Amino acid sequence: MFSDPVQNIEQCGIQVGQDIADFGSGSGHYSMAAARALLSTGRVYAIDAQKDLLTKLKNTATREGLYNIEVVWGDIEKPNGAKLRDASVDLVLICNLLFQLEDKAATIQEAKRILKPGGRILIVDWSSSFGGIGPKPEDVIKKDKVATMLEKNGFSLDKEISAGAHHYGLIYKKL
Repeated sequence: MFSDPVQNIEQCGIQVGQDIADFGSGSGHYSMAAARALLSTGRVYAIDAQKDLLTKLKNTATREGLYNIEVVWGDIEKPNGAKLRDASVDLVLICNLLFQLEDKAATIQEAKRILKPGGRILIVDWSSSFGGIGPKPEDVIKKDKVATMLEKNGFSLDKEISAGAHHYGLIYKKL
């Protein structure tokens, strides 16, 4: 019923040695799936505004032998809020997050800033409210609105992924 981070990450075509930023990493399900896909190479930057979640994530990753996750306390809705260098990552994950953000455009700009030329962004979000299972109806951000926002910011559609019965998944490439 819900979106499966492991299946979604498998559809991203992650290559060993890549650097990945997980915006709004929360409890780290996507960060850990990406770290595993990297086969202990590269780095996953788990970025969140909640220090307690980052501490939990780091402890869980260490316990599971995932040493390629670096936690970053940051605000992805602010310029340079990801605290990463310009053009430094291959993939940005924005999963189950856009519907929660006040400044979606700023977050897309921050992703664009840190992505290398040709880098990609994975967006996974709720396709509807589903009678209260997902976000409030007024908070749902439709797939076509996300597509328009990304295209206006210099991204082109790479592919859609199957992200579960209640979610959509889009991979866009930085031009």
